[in-house]
Amino acid sequence: MFRMVLAEGRSLLRQRDQIEAQAEALLLDDPDSARLRQLPGIGPIIALTILAEAGNLRRFGHHRQFLKFCGFDLATHQSGTFRGQTKLSKFGNARLRRSFWLAAQVAIRQRDNSFREHYGRYVAKDPENKHLRRKALTAVAAKMARVAHAIVRSGADYRPFFEQPVPSGRTSLC
Repeated sequence: MFRMVLAEGRSLLRQRDQIEAQAEALLLDDPDSARLRQLPGIGPIIALTILAEAGNLRRFGHHRQFLKFCGFDLATHQSGTFRGQTKLSKFGNARLRRSFWLAAQVAIRQRDNSFREHYGRYVAKDPENKHLRRKALTAVAAKMARVAHAIVRSGADYRPFFEQPVPSGRTSLC
């Protein structure tokens, strides 16, 4: 039984490698996919999924429109004087939301990137709280969607850490 499970696992890994190779071949000349793949956690399969599900990211004039399309916007259910909890709307594209969620999971496990730092700041109050960790992961996924929209729309490369200007106004410390 154990050998059958191992064989099935190896078969699944081979299939995933084939899909990854096909995705790389399809996105070879696409500059948007090259920019998306600069983000930690986004590989060829997730880049292909994002571009297939969202289409041209430049069509969204503002990152909030893209977040709403992904279903990462917040919504409050209210009626009359009753005001319910503010939650994630989830009215957008579920495949796109899942792709950013998976990419965020990979990014927070990688070393030294801004997404991991964002997650760490979010859960610093109570690292053992499962609900807080889930909210932090959702916040990181939404941030990743905002960054993906920004780098594709602007045509600039991804900068892992935003460099602040030196207070004196000089560009270097030399």
